[in-house]
Amino acid sequence: MKVELHEILVRPLLTEKITGLREQTNTVGFVVHAHANRVQIKQAVEALLKVKVERVNVLTMPGKLKRLGRFSGRRSDWKKAFVTLKKGEKLEMYESA
Repeated sequence: MKVELHEILVRPLLTEKITGLREQTNTVGFVVHAHANRVQIKQAVEALLKVKVERVNVLTMPGKLKRLGRFSGRRSDWKKAFVTLKKGEKLEMYESA
């Protein structure tokens, strides 16, 4: 499936784990489009955020089962990416927070 560059990065992922990774290994996290692969994620980060990427790790997170009374449903699966930036690179959106 062809995914446009501006559709790949859904939102930044801000958790305690990713904050620790950002400080130690210069790694940032993103929620990404479910059909995006590593190469597309790398191209999107480099093009849209103007930084150099060293490595991309991707995880597909299964959706949770949710219940409301006797009715049950399921949240959709989602994908997250851990993007390791090259030495000397920084993202300004994380530095201001």
